Amino acid sequence: MKKFVSLALGSVLALAAAAGLASCGKKQNKRCGYNIKAEYLPDTQTLSAEMTANIVNPTDASADELKFQLWPNAFREGAQNKPVSDLYRKAAYYGGESYGGITVTEVGGCASFDVCGEDENILSVKLKSPLGAGKRVSLTFTFDVQLANVNHRLGVTEGGVNLANFYPVLCAVKDGAFCEYLYSANGDPFVNEIADYDVTLTLPASYTLVSGFGAKENEESATEGKKAYHVRADGVRDVAFVFGEDFECLTENADGVEISYYYPAEESDPASVLRAAKESLSFYSETFGGYLYPRYTVVTTGFVYGGMEFPALSMISSGLRQSEIPSVVAHETAHQWWYSMVGSNQYECAWQDEGLAEYSTALFLGAHPDYGVTYRDFISASERSFRAFYSVFSQVNGSADTTMNRPLTSFSGDYEYRNIAYDKGVILFDRVSGAMGERKCKAALKRYFETYKNRIATPEDLIACFERSSAGISELFASFIEGKCVI
Repeated sequence: MKKFVSLALGSVLALAAAAGLASCGKKQNKRCGYNIKAEYLPDTQTLSAEMTANIVNPTDASADELKFQLWPNAFREGAQNKPVSDLYRKAAYYGGESYGGITVTEVGGCASFDVCGEDENILSVKLKSPLGAGKRVSLTFTFDVQLANVNHRLGVTEGGVNLANFYPVLCAVKDGAFCEYLYSANGDPFVNEIADYDVTLTLPASYTLVSGFGAKENEESATEGKKAYHVRADGVRDVAFVFGEDFECLTENADGVEISYYYPAEESDPASVLRAAKESLSFYSETFGGYLYPRYTVVTTGFVYGGMEFPALSMISSGLRQSEIPSVVAHETAHQWWYSMVGSNQYECAWQDEGLAEYSTALFLGAHPDYGVTYRDFISASERSFRAFYSVFSQVNGSADTTMNRPLTSFSGDYEYRNIAYDKGVILFDRVSGAMGERKCKAALKRYFETYKNRIATPEDLIACFERSSAGISELFASFIEGKCVI
């Protein structure tokens, strides 16, 4: 996600260590699968859905319980961990307070189920019999999602509907146990192994569906006044959609990849946005390794931050200034490499993908001077921001915690999170590049991509790829991550 932040201060909370995550399986026959059939009802702003989930036990032991994240419940009234901070609340909730949430009415194929967790964020499913490590079970879910009026990943926005993180999804696993991650207004709390998705989505006939995976109209499932779309996406971290009535589209082809840009009719220069998407995708493919999906889609929609990434799909905020668009498009496109294809634990180590996305953006802008921002301009802006943050926090709080491996919920707010994950993150990779040379740095990132695509990499995995190109560079990483370096 690309986040633009104004000054917002608060107290610093506790740290947490980073750790690797167990997988749903690295081989195709060991991936989890989600088959979703849903209909959006605009009169009530609800999504009525049924889902069959073929779940592989991701732990190393027999399990009698599976746990699923219920991300939509962060939007419910009374949620403790709200999806938007006070700083952005007015911009997000454009019509005043509005609430949503998910109601799971039935889970078939299990002994019992219960909504639990610290903030009603977890669905616990007790199995009929223990499930062996690596073994598969099929469960059926019936649920409804109420959408809030909010410019966010999930909600009815000022320009359409954003539908992301809307279904129960298997929790990540760490140290043999399911992680009950909380929604956070800071960053992106989603940690998903790749899975296979088969989605049929029924919408009013006047709506256009925007997907990164080539939605096809399913005439057999359509009814009067409605359209049914079918989307198949195999080997991806999640699926998301945008839909509404007033989208127009431009499409081009780059290196065999179909690139589309969906935008509102009043958009002044859609060709420039498509150009940024096309050029950044081509640049990253050449620099880091080939793009894995057949399509890439960018859509302008209501979104309170700059942009948001999903596999093969990037949301770009309709509130951006024209001058901000190229860097936001480049940043979100970089996340196709550093989130979608190469995963990380962005809940506990947000710098690993946000810092890399910022560094990738800096490289792209440096190689494309027509956008008017040099590589050094980009890095210098982050240095100024981080130094200002350090000065302010040191004066107000007596110290500034600059350690980087921290859960999202430990940050005091948007300002601290932005400066640690984004600004210090990109400064780290700039310093690494300066120490080992840009050529070796790019070679290390190519190795990282090739080794960990379709997997989740730990910080140690990332650093090891750089250490192979430049012995001793891990000490530089450590000085940043542990908060010991001086910038």
